[in-house]
Amino acid sequence: MRLISATEVNLVETKERKDEKEKSKWLSWVVFAVMMAAVIFTFRYVIGITVISGNSMSQTIESNDVILSSHLLYQPERNDIIIFRDEHGYDVIKRIIALPNETIEISDGVVFVDGQPFEESYVSGISNDMEKTVVEEDAYFVMGDNRTPGESLDSRSADVGTIARERIKGEALLSLIPFRLF
Repeated sequence: MRLISATEVNLVETKERKDEKEKSKWLSWVVFAVMMAAVIFTFRYVIGITVISGNSMSQTIESNDVILSSHLLYQPERNDIIIFRDEHGYDVIKRIIALPNETIEISDGVVFVDGQPFEESYVSGISNDMEKTVVEEDAYFVMGDNRTPGESLDSRSADVGTIARERIKGEALLSLIPFRLF
């Protein structure tokens, strides 16, 4: 039977501590990578932060406001302020006015949805008239809150048209800077 010396015991303990330290270091990196993936996933698919450029949503949202939006399991509804991707890849913010299969028209500056005047207390400016239009299936008619002609490029323009459901990223929840709820 061989006796183990104190030096050999110290060497074994030192090697075990080094192994533990190495495992701890790797575990720290794994935890860091998982946390970063969670942050990236959250900001890509759950919430978004957008800095507004332009006055198309003026008085509700102003240029340079910082907006927090929700992208998870969002179901579009009338009056929601949404963020969608335009055909050039830019994020755009507008308000849903008409839903799929509804009829919309503007007469004397008043918006009519399915023949009924649409109550809008948030609007600034007066919109030009627009002939009756039926919103396509799985699409939404959106407008900026600033209805002064030339201030908002939205569904009233043939260049934009209605917004297909798959282009909608999510709903604007609140303004972070300056802080206010919508």
